[in-house]
Amino acid sequence: MTFTQEREAAVDREELRAQLEAEGFRSNAYCLDGGLPDNAYCLDRDGADWIAYHWGRGSCSWLRRFRAESPACEYLLGLIREDARARKAPHPQ
Repeated sequence: MTFTQEREAAVDREELRAQLEAEGFRSNAYCLDGGLPDNAYCLDRDGADWIAYHWGRGSCSWLRRFRAESPACEYLLGLIREDARARKAPHPQ
C-alpha cells in the first residue's frame, strides 16, 4: 500500500513533511521547498512539473520528473525511507 492509498487522497508537501516528522526523519535530511542543500532529498518545481532528487557532494542523483505533486511526494518518501542515515538518532533510555 502506498502513502496515497493509506490517506485515500493526493499527498502534498505539507502532508509529506508531517509524515516524515511522524516517522522520525531528521529535518535536514530533506528539503521540500527546492534548492540544493547538501546531502538532502529534495522536492522542487520546474515550470508545471515537480522534480524529486537527492543532492549531495555537488551532484544530483535519483532525479525524477513528475507532472503532479502527489506522485513526486510518494517517490521522495520512498527514497527517504530506504536511507537509514536520514532517521533521527534513537534516544537512549
